Amino acid sequence: MSYQLSAIVADAELLREETRELDHAVLGKLRQDFALLPVTPQLVQELTGTPPDYTTEPPAPEHPFTLILSPALTDILARWSLRGPVAYVEAEFAGGTGHQAAAVWLNGDLSWGPRFDATFDGPRPGWPINAALVELGAEPGRWIDPFAELGLHVERSTEGWLAHGRRGLSVDYWDELADEWESRQ
Repeated sequence: MSYQLSAIVADAELLREETRELDHAVLGKLRQDFALLPVTPQLVQELTGTPPDYTTEPPAPEHPFTLILSPALTDILARWSLRGPVAYVEAEFAGGTGHQAAAVWLNGDLSWGPRFDATFDGPRPGWPINAALVELGAEPGRWIDPFAELGLHVERSTEGWLAHGRRGLSVDYWDELADEWESRQ
Protein backbone atom coordinates (compact mmCIF):
# COMPACT_ATOMS: atom_id res chain seq x y z
CA MET A 1 0.00 0.00 0.00
CA SER A 2 1.32 3.46 -0.82
CA TYR A 3 1.20 6.68 1.15
CA GLN A 4 1.95 10.19 -0.15
CA LEU A 5 1.50 13.47 1.71
CA SER A 6 2.50 17.09 1.21
CA ALA A 7 0.84 19.30 3.82
CA ILE A 8 0.99 22.13 6.30
CA VAL A 9 -0.13 21.19 9.82
CA ALA A 10 -0.99 23.72 12.51
CA ASP A 11 -3.68 24.79 14.95
CA ALA A 12 -7.03 24.55 13.16
CA GLU A 13 -8.07 28.11 13.97
CA LEU A 14 -4.74 29.51 12.80
CA LEU A 15 -5.09 27.73 9.44
CA ARG A 16 -8.75 28.75 9.08
CA GLU A 17 -7.88 32.40 9.63
CA GLU A 18 -4.85 32.40 7.33
CA THR A 19 -6.58 30.57 4.46
CA ARG A 20 -10.14 31.89 4.59
CA GLU A 21 -9.64 34.09 1.49
CA LEU A 22 -7.86 31.41 -0.57
CA ASP A 23 -9.66 29.56 -3.36
CA HIS A 24 -7.40 26.49 -3.25
CA ALA A 25 -7.18 25.95 0.51
CA VAL A 26 -9.00 22.89 1.86
CA LEU A 27 -8.56 22.02 5.52
CA GLY A 28 -8.68 18.49 6.86
CA LYS A 29 -9.77 18.24 10.49
CA LEU A 30 -7.33 16.45 12.80
CA ARG A 31 -7.60 15.57 16.48
CA GLN A 32 -6.49 17.89 19.30
CA ASP A 33 -7.74 21.00 17.46
CA PHE A 34 -5.17 20.67 14.67
CA ALA A 35 -5.82 20.83 10.93
CA LEU A 36 -3.99 19.72 7.82
CA LEU A 37 -3.74 21.90 4.71
CA PRO A 38 -2.94 19.73 1.65
CA VAL A 39 -0.22 21.43 -0.39
CA THR A 40 -1.11 21.23 -4.06
CA PRO A 41 0.44 23.00 -7.06
CA GLN A 42 -2.66 25.21 -7.23
CA LEU A 43 -2.29 26.23 -3.57
CA VAL A 44 1.42 27.04 -3.98
CA GLN A 45 0.61 29.14 -7.07
CA GLU A 46 -2.13 30.98 -5.18
CA LEU A 47 0.06 31.60 -2.12
CA THR A 48 3.24 32.64 -3.90
CA GLY A 49 2.15 33.85 -7.32
CA THR A 50 4.49 31.38 -9.02
CA PRO A 51 4.18 27.71 -9.92
CA PRO A 52 5.81 25.26 -7.52
CA ASP A 53 9.20 23.75 -8.27
CA TYR A 54 10.08 20.15 -7.45
CA THR A 55 13.47 18.55 -7.06
CA THR A 56 14.58 16.06 -9.69
CA GLU A 57 16.77 14.24 -7.17
CA PRO A 58 15.53 11.74 -4.62
CA PRO A 59 14.93 13.41 -1.25
CA ALA A 60 17.87 13.15 1.14
CA PRO A 61 19.06 14.90 4.32
CA GLU A 62 20.69 17.65 2.22
CA HIS A 63 17.42 18.35 0.35
CA PRO A 64 14.67 16.69 2.39
CA PHE A 65 11.59 17.84 0.51
CA THR A 66 10.33 16.99 -2.95
CA LEU A 67 8.69 20.42 -3.10
CA ILE A 68 11.36 23.09 -3.22
CA LEU A 69 10.40 25.49 -0.46
CA SER A 70 10.82 28.82 -2.24
CA PRO A 71 11.63 31.98 -0.29
CA ALA A 72 8.08 33.19 -1.01
CA LEU A 73 6.57 30.03 0.49
CA THR A 74 8.86 29.98 3.52
CA ASP A 75 8.07 33.67 4.11
CA ILE A 76 4.38 32.76 4.26
CA LEU A 77 5.01 29.89 6.69
CA ALA A 78 7.15 32.22 8.81
CA ARG A 79 4.43 34.90 8.80
CA TRP A 80 1.75 32.37 9.78
CA SER A 81 4.02 31.13 12.59
CA LEU A 82 3.75 34.51 14.30
CA ARG A 83 0.35 33.21 15.49
CA GLY A 84 1.62 29.74 16.52
CA PRO A 85 3.82 26.90 15.34
CA VAL A 86 3.39 25.74 11.73
CA ALA A 87 4.85 22.55 10.22
CA TYR A 88 5.44 21.54 6.64
CA VAL A 89 5.46 17.75 6.30
CA GLU A 90 6.12 15.37 3.42
CA ALA A 91 5.96 11.59 3.27
CA GLU A 92 6.06 9.06 0.49
CA PHE A 93 5.99 5.28 0.86
CA ALA A 94 5.43 2.45 -1.57
CA GLY A 95 6.11 -1.24 -1.13
CA GLY A 96 7.53 -0.83 2.37
CA THR A 97 10.18 1.77 1.48
CA GLY A 98 9.98 5.50 1.54
CA HIS A 99 10.85 8.66 3.39
CA GLN A 100 9.42 11.46 5.45
CA ALA A 101 10.59 14.97 6.21
CA ALA A 102 9.34 17.86 8.31
CA ALA A 103 10.18 21.39 9.42
CA VAL A 104 8.57 23.75 11.94
CA TRP A 105 8.34 27.54 11.98
CA LEU A 106 7.62 29.52 15.15
CA ASN A 107 7.69 33.25 15.92
CA GLY A 108 8.54 34.08 12.31
CA ASP A 109 11.54 31.79 11.98
CA LEU A 110 12.41 28.22 11.10
CA SER A 111 12.63 26.81 14.63
CA TRP A 112 13.09 23.08 14.04
CA GLY A 113 14.41 20.98 11.18
CA PRO A 114 14.17 20.27 8.44
CA ARG A 115 14.62 16.64 9.36
CA PHE A 116 14.60 13.68 7.00
CA ASP A 117 14.45 9.90 7.49
CA ALA A 118 14.38 7.02 5.04
CA THR A 119 15.60 4.22 7.33
CA PHE A 120 13.24 4.47 10.31
CA ASP A 121 15.66 2.50 12.45
CA GLY A 122 15.33 4.86 15.41
CA PRO A 123 12.48 5.13 17.89
CA ARG A 124 9.12 6.31 16.51
CA PRO A 125 9.11 9.58 18.51
CA GLY A 126 12.24 10.65 16.59
CA TRP A 127 10.75 10.13 13.13
CA PRO A 128 10.48 13.55 11.44
CA ILE A 129 6.71 13.95 11.29
CA ASN A 130 6.17 12.61 14.81
CA ALA A 131 8.84 14.94 16.19
CA ALA A 132 7.42 17.93 14.28
CA LEU A 133 3.93 17.22 15.63
CA VAL A 134 5.32 17.25 19.17
CA GLU A 135 6.95 20.60 18.37
CA LEU A 136 3.47 21.83 17.38
CA GLY A 137 2.11 20.74 20.77
CA ALA A 138 0.58 17.33 19.99
CA GLU A 139 -0.17 15.44 23.19
CA PRO A 140 0.25 11.69 23.71
CA GLY A 141 -2.94 9.66 23.64
CA ARG A 142 -4.24 6.17 23.01
CA TRP A 143 -2.73 5.89 19.52
CA ILE A 144 0.76 4.51 18.79
CA ASP A 145 2.41 7.86 17.97
CA PRO A 146 1.58 11.52 17.29
CA PHE A 147 1.06 10.77 13.57
CA ALA A 148 -1.78 8.37 14.41
CA GLU A 149 -2.91 10.34 17.46
CA LEU A 150 -3.73 13.36 15.30
CA GLY A 151 -5.12 11.11 12.55
CA LEU A 152 -2.66 11.58 9.70
CA HIS A 153 -3.02 7.88 8.90
CA VAL A 154 -6.70 8.24 7.94
CA GLU A 155 -6.06 9.29 4.33
CA ARG A 156 -3.34 7.78 2.13
CA SER A 157 -2.60 10.78 -0.12
CA THR A 158 -2.72 14.52 -0.49
CA GLU A 159 -5.68 14.02 -2.84
CA GLY A 160 -7.40 11.91 -0.19
CA TRP A 161 -6.99 14.77 2.28
CA LEU A 162 -8.50 17.16 -0.24
CA ALA A 163 -11.59 14.94 -0.53
CA HIS A 164 -11.66 14.49 3.26
CA GLY A 165 -11.62 18.26 3.81
CA ARG A 166 -14.19 18.99 1.12
CA ARG A 167 -16.56 16.49 2.71
CA GLY A 168 -16.03 17.99 6.17
CA LEU A 169 -15.10 14.62 7.68
CA SER A 170 -13.42 14.15 11.03
CA VAL A 171 -10.44 11.82 11.40
CA ASP A 172 -12.68 9.62 13.53
CA TYR A 173 -14.93 9.03 10.51
CA TRP A 174 -13.82 5.42 9.96
CA ASP A 175 -14.09 4.61 13.68
CA GLU A 176 -17.60 6.11 13.70
CA LEU A 177 -18.57 4.00 10.67
CA ALA A 178 -17.21 0.85 12.33
CA ASP A 179 -19.11 1.63 15.55
CA GLU A 180 -22.29 2.23 13.57
CA TRP A 181 -21.83 -1.04 11.67
CA GLU A 182 -21.21 -2.97 14.89
CA SER A 183 -24.30 -1.47 16.53
CA ARG A 184 -26.40 -2.70 13.59
CA GLN A 185 -25.10 -6.28 13.87
